[in-house]
Amino acid sequence: MTGVIIAIACLFLGILFRKIPGFPTISASKWVQAYLINIVLPALALLYIPEIKLSWELLIPISAAWFTFLLSWLIFGLLGRRYNWGKNTTGCLIIVAGLANTSFLGFPVIEGLYGKAGLPTALLIDQGGSFLIVSSLSILVGSIYGNHSESLAKVPLKILKFPPFGFLVGTLVMSLVEVQTPEFLIPILQLIGKTMPPMALLAIGLKFSLDRSSLASRFFWYGLGYRLILAPAVVWLIYGNFLPADSLDLKVTVLESGMAPMITGSIVAIQFGLQPKLATLLSGLGMPISAISLLLWFFLLG
Repeated sequence: MTGVIIAIACLFLGILFRKIPGFPTISASKWVQAYLINIVLPALALLYIPEIKLSWELLIPISAAWFTFLLSWLIFGLLGRRYNWGKNTTGCLIIVAGLANTSFLGFPVIEGLYGKAGLPTALLIDQGGSFLIVSSLSILVGSIYGNHSESLAKVPLKILKFPPFGFLVGTLVMSLVEVQTPEFLIPILQLIGKTMPPMALLAIGLKFSLDRSSLASRFFWYGLGYRLILAPAVVWLIYGNFLPADSLDLKVTVLESGMAPMITGSIVAIQFGLQPKLATLLSGLGMPISAISLLLWFFLLG
């Protein structure tokens, strides 16, 4: 709980810094983003990915995160092209609405509603789903939609040069060949990993600006509507055919699919220049708004 309080305090600290005349908001924001992308995400990959031992049973809840991201890409990709939203807006919605906040928000919510019994499934969805996606597919989307001047032929090189992706590939190989992260590195990686929520919310706060036009933006509500309502509804309908209707795995999978947009996804979108204001609003305001939708899903699931 202390970590949550510190992280939320960092959000308001970032907003406060924006109000200080002469404060180097732009350079501070870039520094925080660089720290998250180049240090925190690689550290988390090295900490968690080698521990994943995949099996067919585990793939069912893990696949929900991949499914909802690909569905986001399909829906917003088609709508963006059909209604000419622009690549930046389309890419922002694909990434930010496509990724759920399955750890910082998801873990305490799942533990609070279902106890520690729900955490293993939540952990799998986060590490095998959301974290892998933000280190791979989100970079692909950012490369495609984030820079209009680049040809698609340059996208693979841009992905390879993105630090989290290199660590993702390396740690997946470690998992496959069953090589563990050296023990002496674990405390250091854990310490770096703990800085992710406060630093991510600080980055959001440094970019956060709220006005009537932002709340009136249809893209904001499209993104939240998909993440909080459509994604968990589709997961419930489809995954209910593979998991028992009253099982804890199904309930956790649906609820994790209905979490607010992932903060780290917003950071990736911002890094690629994909509508930073929209990205920060979706992840920043998404958390308090999701409190209502998550309670509704909890009662619907029984």
